[in-house]
Amino acid sequence: MKPSLVFLAAATTLVAAVSASAHLVAAPAPSSAGAKLPPATRPGEVVLYGHVKSLTRSGSRFLLRFDPAWWLTGLTAKRAKLEDTGSSDVPNDYYIVEEGHRLLTYFVPATAHVTILTRAGIPANLGGTPITVSELAQIVKGRNPRGRQLMEPKAGFWIRVAGDTVRSLDQQYQP
Repeated sequence: MKPSLVFLAAATTLVAAVSASAHLVAAPAPSSAGAKLPPATRPGEVVLYGHVKSLTRSGSRFLLRFDPAWWLTGLTAKRAKLEDTGSSDVPNDYYIVEEGHRLLTYFVPATAHVTILTRAGIPANLGGTPITVSELAQIVKGRNPRGRQLMEPKAGFWIRVAGDTVRSLDQQYQP
């Protein structure tokens, strides 16, 4: 085969490969207007929903005991509730499945990002009130060191985890 044909064939293959891969990494469609999406995760990170059972200091960081659950919406929520209760009625379009209460243990750096829901700033601050991990540890123990007007003291959290370390905790509003 002539060198120019080899080059042309290689160039065509390269253009086709680049074109195909562009479709694989295309940006996702924009979300509904005004919808706030959770922070994106990096490779190797996961986001879990559940309840913080304890948060205790351990040296320069904290140990979190976390009870994972499934926060379901839409058809998934309706079918799960129907199987669990015999009714597919899902008020506020969410249903939480508590499959078990196995507690998972994670490290939490003292500098991790934490937001809780407070009555301060409503409706402007529906995204949460930033606090420290140390303050959250006190709240989990039933204390309220800064006297915040807690909106959802028992509501669950979304945690972003990398390996065995929590990077952020964001409390979920439950109507």
